[in-house]
Amino acid sequence: MYRFLLTPRWLGILALTLVAATVMVLLGNWQLDRYRGRTAINEQIDAGLQMAAVPLREALAAPTGGPGTIGPPPAEERTYTRVTLTGRYDTDNIVLVRGRTVDSKVGFEVLTPLVLTDGTAVLVDRGWIPPAPGGALAQPEMPATPAGDVTVEGRIRASESGDAKVSRRDGQLESRRISLPQLAPQLPYPLHGGYVLLDEQTPAADPVFKAVPVGHANNWQNLGYVVQWWIFGAMTVVGFGWIARREARRLAGVTDDRPRDRAADPSPA
Repeated sequence: MYRFLLTPRWLGILALTLVAATVMVLLGNWQLDRYRGRTAINEQIDAGLQMAAVPLREALAAPTGGPGTIGPPPAEERTYTRVTLTGRYDTDNIVLVRGRTVDSKVGFEVLTPLVLTDGTAVLVDRGWIPPAPGGALAQPEMPATPAGDVTVEGRIRASESGDAKVSRRDGQLESRRISLPQLAPQLPYPLHGGYVLLDEQTPAADPVFKAVPVGHANNWQNLGYVVQWWIFGAMTVVGFGWIARREARRLAGVTDDRPRDRAADPSPA
């Protein structure tokens, strides 16, 4: 009854069906990996908010090069670790990162190098401030930076990827991204390979700064794609079986012998 499946035509259809179903299953597996990866990141973000701060050196290695060089990036499992460190802010090399949005408003994130006692520095993201009147690119009015020793608590963040030109305007470094490899050559000391997103500071930070939120990755979207791809793969195989059965019934001369609903027939004239 199903010998026709061994013909070249049907073998070709079967091969295409299996290839399509396999591709869909693999796409589902890929989305499952992305779901797991994003879930792990979200768990790290949550853990960083709840954990007690540890010394910087427990989460981030010191740079070993000279001025203008950058140290190793934080290990993946150390990203978002809450750390504490003490140093002095370098107000001559503040970095303004433009085009950043907080609460649906575009402004600047302010990164200031915190110079440690060993002569190395860590960029500290002190928060978001709005631009000055005149447009989203107008340099903000900078609040006073604490002088003397400052103790910072915050979470380790990795450098942002992508090319980002660094320029100096009115004495301030500017960029669109927090790209540490491109910022390091502009600074007169070795720079750590991760920056710190400020949570708390002593003396207290100026209230004009708004905390920069860390968004969670949308892992549930990836899980939805997993289900979709696997369903599509199953439907492809089931669809082939349905078409093959229909063809087998046709070749066997099987017709639909179900009785008609005479009540649905029009009444004779």
